Amino acid sequence: MILDVVEWFTRPEQWTGSAGIPARFGEHVLYSALGLVLSALIAIPVGLLTGHTGRGGFAAITLANFARALPTIGVLTLVVLGMGLGLTPVLVALVALAVPPILVNTYEGVRGVDPQLRDAAQGMGMRGPEVLFRLELPIALPLILVGLRTAAIQVVATATIAAYVGIGGLGRYIVDGQSRREIEMILGGSLLVVALALIVTGLFALLRRVAVAKGLRVRPAATP
Repeated sequence: MILDVVEWFTRPEQWTGSAGIPARFGEHVLYSALGLVLSALIAIPVGLLTGHTGRGGFAAITLANFARALPTIGVLTLVVLGMGLGLTPVLVALVALAVPPILVNTYEGVRGVDPQLRDAAQGMGMRGPEVLFRLELPIALPLILVGLRTAAIQVVATATIAAYVGIGGLGRYIVDGQSRREIEMILGGSLLVVALALIVTGLFALLRRVAVAKGLRVRPAATP
């Protein structure tokens, strides 16, 4: 089986054309990036606002946990029935999956800032947005990045569902391999998804070193 997978990777046709590994890899990265960016644009502002003001946090976290319980393939099926095939149903499903960890970690990161630090910032003349963006956000950033990393890995793994609604990505190898009963294609596609997830993990580790102040690089615990 291992030799079959190696042989599958070494076929010349796997590296050229619209069905080749580079093209499928690029499609998968595109779908994943779109889903993660849309999720971050929704979840981070809500998490910052509710965490900073202390209002609406319970409702936001409850909604996020409810969305987390939804089966992604079920969400995809419902959206496809309502909107038809295409990229939009995939993005809706990915956003529903990725928003909860980003929102919860952002909220908890801001709420976890020491109240004495807030008092000191206000004593220095900071007000409202200044406290949020100059104090709370930098301190919460490590936990926010954990939420983003968790969401990104989940999105990369789940973006394989794009193949079920007729578009590309690495999931095509898994779906097509199942229909053709070619185990080497299924395993090859799965290994590519794992490789992309590892790349994403490495990129977030690098981002953490660049974006987080040295004194805040204590490993935070991801919110379950």
